[in-house]
Amino acid sequence: MTRNIGGADRILRIVLGLVLLSLLFLLDGNGRWWGLIGLVPLATGLAATCPLYSIFGLNTCPAKGGRP
Repeated sequence: MTRNIGGADRILRIVLGLVLLSLLFLLDGNGRWWGLIGLVPLATGLAATCPLYSIFGLNTCPAKGGRP
């Protein structure tokens, strides 16, 4: 897959993913499971590729066309 996420976007996704995952430990009851949504931005940030960006033709990676 071609990388389509740049540095700042990548860092933001990783931080947001970790914050959302922390809800698993901070909240009580069924609401805590919403923290699992944090897996999506964390995974896309670590992989530096976003399937939705590919569908819509977006690219925040500074290298033209991204890196393989």
